[in-house]
Amino acid sequence: MRCVAAYAFAVTVSLATTAQAQQNPQHAAQATPSALSAVRAPSAGAAACPGNPNALGVARVVEIDTTGGPGFGFEHFRAHDFLRHKEVLLTFDDGPWPRTTPAVLDALAAHCVKATFFPIGKHATYHPEILKQVAEAGHSIGTHTWSHQNLEKKSVQEAIDEIEKGVSAVRQSAGAPTAPFFRFPALKHPPELVKYLGERNIGIFSTDMDSFDFKIRKPDQVVASVMAKLKKFGKGIVLMHDFQPHTADALPELLRQLKAEGYRVVHMKAKDPVTTIAKYDEQVRSEQKLPTLSQRPTSSVVRTITGD
Repeated sequence: MRCVAAYAFAVTVSLATTAQAQQNPQHAAQATPSALSAVRAPSAGAAACPGNPNALGVARVVEIDTTGGPGFGFEHFRAHDFLRHKEVLLTFDDGPWPRTTPAVLDALAAHCVKATFFPIGKHATYHPEILKQVAEAGHSIGTHTWSHQNLEKKSVQEAIDEIEKGVSAVRQSAGAPTAPFFRFPALKHPPELVKYLGERNIGIFSTDMDSFDFKIRKPDQVVASVMAKLKKFGKGIVLMHDFQPHTADALPELLRQLKAEGYRVVHMKAKDPVTTIAKYDEQVRSEQKLPTLSQRPTSSVVRTITGD
């Protein structure tokens, strides 16, 4: 599930600004120096993908400085439009989950593509072994609250608890540094929480286009939804869900079509890892199920003796 990529050269911020203005004149006014300062050390190069000469690969890697809590995604935030024409940033919410997340990882690995995942804290504690696979494969991992509550319906303190407990749970479950990237459930952004995340130096991610895979139930329709929106807008941050079986089933064909239509994948990394808060770390630890003496895998404890 790992692939090796070599990136040939670095592109300066001034060149990135020029290319963006030339290729996206409708967004050129958005590409202010302050916006571009949030994207550091972009690079490009040909990806080497063993076993797949037609792999989509990663065309460019960007580093995001989340100081002050910048917002990304044209649906809600327009200051930091760093994608160029025909560039795509793939994001997945609501995992990790059995079968579906591993299937998404397999599809991405087959094309040597990297993505950004926004796991739910509870799901991370249910399946830390899967989230560790996400981290080991080199994908970026943000957070998506503890239990996917609509934070507009919570008090400020309750909402902060949801955010921070999710951050702690994901960090502990991943077993590796995670990114200060956050996506609000249902993309609901209460102003007081936007301010809080800014004070925590956590970047906020909306989307440029929603696949609506939480409504669409057929893989071919998921592919058609994403490709139609990319054709309309020319580029974008794409929101999908690794929790959804039809999304996992759709991904191999989606990646194939992205390659065929000349789209290029951008991988996003954080300049610095997220910091957790001790009291939430302890809350997550205290809620974990008590360990037993046996640490054997389930396959050696439970065996089917009749039936399929």
